Amino acid sequence: MEYVRLGQSGLKVSRLCLGTMNMGTPDWKPWIFDEAQSEPIVRHALEAGVNFIDLADFYSTGVGEEVVGRILKRLARREELVVTTKVGYDMGAYQNAGGHSRKHVMDGIDGSLKRLGMEYVDIFMLHYFDVNTPVEETMGALDDIVRAGKARYIGVSTMYTWQFAKIMQACEKNGWHKPINMQLQLNAAYREEEREMVPYCVDQGVGVSVFSPLARGLLSSDPNSTRNQTDFFTAQMYGDTASREIAASVARVARARGVTPAQIAQAWVLDRAGVSSMLVGADTPAQFDSALAALETKLTDDERFEIDRNYTPCDLINDYTAGRRVPREPRPAQTLAEVGMEAA
Repeated sequence: MEYVRLGQSGLKVSRLCLGTMNMGTPDWKPWIFDEAQSEPIVRHALEAGVNFIDLADFYSTGVGEEVVGRILKRLARREELVVTTKVGYDMGAYQNAGGHSRKHVMDGIDGSLKRLGMEYVDIFMLHYFDVNTPVEETMGALDDIVRAGKARYIGVSTMYTWQFAKIMQACEKNGWHKPINMQLQLNAAYREEEREMVPYCVDQGVGVSVFSPLARGLLSSDPNSTRNQTDFFTAQMYGDTASREIAASVARVARARGVTPAQIAQAWVLDRAGVSSMLVGADTPAQFDSALAALETKLTDDERFEIDRNYTPCDLINDYTAGRRVPREPRPAQTLAEVGMEAA
């Protein structure tokens, strides 16, 4: 296993981070593993040297934290782990059940610690950017959480670069603890974060952890998995021609190498400038081994060209574009009358 400092902080994390969205209870979603099914995956990751564990209160509506917390307590020493969890999405149907108000952020850290059975988390993260709460309210609350010892650091996830800049400016102005980690989606079929967010993070000394390196299974040539057949977000994010052509290129490189498409797709992510750690949401120990092999896989210039040649710019994937993204397909021609123009 390789280890790196997360941004300019002193925190050292494994280059592979265990994603746990698939752990909790199938009562939440049909592709979720229960505790007995999850433990072998967690054990395998820890034995491979992973010290970075990613959670969120939203996963299985809290049950994910309970399940993973119990497993980690059985398998590892707390001080050897870097545990992160996230706050923001609704945890119930009542007022203030979600968002990044001071009330919910404070309730969120206490609820997560109770479910995890821990005295602190290493990184407490915002799951998104809450446009309905003043940045100063949210970041002031997070600073208080760090000063209270309930979190060692703070982090953020999935937002526009200008929103992250607003967070960093508020922290700088008020002398608050700044985020040390940005968690974002990045893979060979979705590279838009490389335009502004990743360079901004590098400039600001913020570590970048990447989720969905396989584009929700598309790049592993497994579009018929239980998750992809029951999760409409996959088609919304990666249902276009460009994504399918990129997946075909990944598969061609893999065949030529005699390895799995997943290994090639993950090697592509690990090779990207500015990426500190890659989340791995494995369904089996064998799937996790694909990511381990990717750490040792160095792509050639020709292989990178084959993977990259079909990439087409697209709308950002985040909460603010959900349901409104334009697929990467040629738009149908319109008459001048339809667009309100007159012929010259």
